[in-house]
Amino acid sequence: MKYRSVVMYIEIGCFVACVCGWILVCATLPIQYWTYSEVATSVLTNSHTFSNLWKDCMTDLTGMVDCKVFPSLLSLQMYIHLCRATIFTSIVLGFLGAILALIGMKCTKLGGSEITNSKITLAAGMIYLASGLCAMFAFSWYGNKIITEFMDPTHRTKKFELGVALFVGWGGSSLLIIGGLVYSIFGGREGCEASATRLIMLLKVTRGQYSLKSFYIQLGQHLKNKTENRNAYMCL
Repeated sequence: MKYRSVVMYIEIGCFVACVCGWILVCATLPIQYWTYSEVATSVLTNSHTFSNLWKDCMTDLTGMVDCKVFPSLLSLQMYIHLCRATIFTSIVLGFLGAILALIGMKCTKLGGSEITNSKITLAAGMIYLASGLCAMFAFSWYGNKIITEFMDPTHRTKKFELGVALFVGWGGSSLLIIGGLVYSIFGGREGCEASATRLIMLLKVTRGQYSLKSFYIQLGQHLKNKTENRNAYMCL
């Protein structure tokens, strides 16, 4: 199998991984179980509390769910604002990376020359990598906040545990980071090799033209000297 075919299949695999990771990150936004807490006061009374970046919810033994949307942006803690901002940034970057990846992939033939495709693929990989890092930062910070409060013995309020949305987000972020990293490695490697090959060919052509030009200059000078010597001999 040729190297080009291997790279093409690797690009397809990385693209599928990055798209799946991007979908998983997007899927965490509507999931309500970012964090949850179960409080059982007796066998008959059991309240279940869960929340995400947008609202707090509570369900009782009968299955009734009562949700309350966060009333004001100014009253929210800073980590929620940052998690929202970084996740939306990750989603936008992931969408942009998908567009660039489709243009730069070898199987689509939309980017133009090999050097242009390599540069576009490198840009797509870097954007995917940035998208995964933004998402990983948001989910890790949110999870660290929950774990810190849970392990703090002085924390008197209700303690929460990690919800399913965080694990989904960590999985999606990992796919984005791995896919973007592989994209960047192969795109940067091919771009450097193509640029080096083009530079070597340009130097060879330039040297050839310079040598040919020097040859013609020397030949012209030799013929001129020979003609002058002949004319001088005839005058004598």
